[in-house]
Amino acid sequence: MVTSRLGGSDLEVSRVGLGCNNFGRRLDAAATRAVVDAALDAGIGFLDTADVYGGGGGSERFLGEALAGRRDRVVLATKFGHAMDGVDGDGPGGSPAYVRRAIASSLERLATDRVDLYYYHRPDGVTPIEETVGAMRELVDEGKVRWLGLSNVDAAQIRRAVEVAEIVAVQNYYSLMRRDDDAEVLPLCRELGIGYVPYFPLESGLLTGKYRRGEAAPEGSRLAGSADRLTDERLGRAEELEALAARHGHTLLELAVGGLASIPGVASVIAGATSPEQARANAAAGGWQLTGAELAELDAL
Repeated sequence: MVTSRLGGSDLEVSRVGLGCNNFGRRLDAAATRAVVDAALDAGIGFLDTADVYGGGGGSERFLGEALAGRRDRVVLATKFGHAMDGVDGDGPGGSPAYVRRAIASSLERLATDRVDLYYYHRPDGVTPIEETVGAMRELVDEGKVRWLGLSNVDAAQIRRAVEVAEIVAVQNYYSLMRRDDDAEVLPLCRELGIGYVPYFPLESGLLTGKYRRGEAAPEGSRLAGSADRLTDERLGRAEELEALAARHGHTLLELAVGGLASIPGVASVIAGATSPEQARANAAAGGWQLTGAELAELDAL
């Protein structure tokens, strides 16, 4: 697995990261360990979770158990700021007091003494982002967190945050079917030397090739019953991407992951998995490094 330096940090992150949002929700502790085992064996060393994943910290607890004895093999990222149903007290999620309660709880659930990358999950709309990031910077000074990141932010929020502390990663919703951040956020990350980390690269499975026009969604799949996300227009766009991949001898999954990872400024692509097979497939899909001509073809499409 190819690795790269994350922004201005000393963190080396794998080209494909493991999204842990299914742990504690769709996967129990044993299934979580199986996915983590497969990911590590496939070279994925960048694990991304959040306190809210799995309900009340379930993902962090299961991940902490799965990493017992091998914590130092991974770059571990988690997030705070979403409503936790009172687990970490009342919000707002960006207040300095909440930041301190959140990191204490996450460290306990993850069974570790530090988080490698700590994201502000989503601005709360109340607390000035400078105040939140200032509190996060104190956690770095205290050794509880190594580096800081932001998630679900716009360019203006990034500019304000970097005035207060060093930000090494921005994680936003970005895929080959949703490239809104091409306008401002991704160019700004390149300018500031911040690693851009997309989430939802597979569009809940739409960009794996499992959904077809005129066919019912596979039973039990993420988009079964989600007609609004399986429109002819969206399925048609997926078919165009699949055709592009096929012209170059690759699958739609390989384009969705490898193509995204080939876009300048993208440091790692976070892809979730509910089985060891999916973790291995996602890791392998990151092996396609698109040429400049192939990227231009992708951009044109």
